[in-house]
Amino acid sequence: MPGTTYRNAAEIAALADAFRACTLPKESWTHAAHFAATMWLIARAPDITPERDMPDMIRRYNASVGGVNSDTAGYHETITQASIAATRHLLAGRAPDEPLHESHAALMASPLGKPGWLLAYWSKDILMGAPARRAWIAPDIAPLPFPCAPTET
Repeated sequence: MPGTTYRNAAEIAALADAFRACTLPKESWTHAAHFAATMWLIARAPDITPERDMPDMIRRYNASVGGVNSDTAGYHETITQASIAATRHLLAGRAPDEPLHESHAALMASPLGKPGWLLAYWSKDILMGAPARRAWIAPDIAPLPFPCAPTET
């Protein structure tokens, strides 16, 4: 699986399928892969509501690769919900027929492509704290530049 660039939509679909099946190698679950899987789920999986379904999908995937979902590691609700909202916002501004790998490339070329993008909105202590891992915590530095209405998990 590519690290940050996908050559076509089929590579993104394969990544999303491997993530959902918990067969994706742990080292392939990168910042770019999180966004690619999210993008695919939003654009190509009408039976899935990412805000509701991704938390358990990520927890299950983490456990499948030997990870722990705790107050200090693994699944993170605030990051997940903010990233889903960011992905929805980016896709809403793109042509609906744009190939998914091109949308992903645009996302990765934007500020969202930098793993620390959330620190423009949250202080590190708040974002990395246990409460933000367990539940949605609103930004404490600046509001997000797009709507974010997390679903209860």
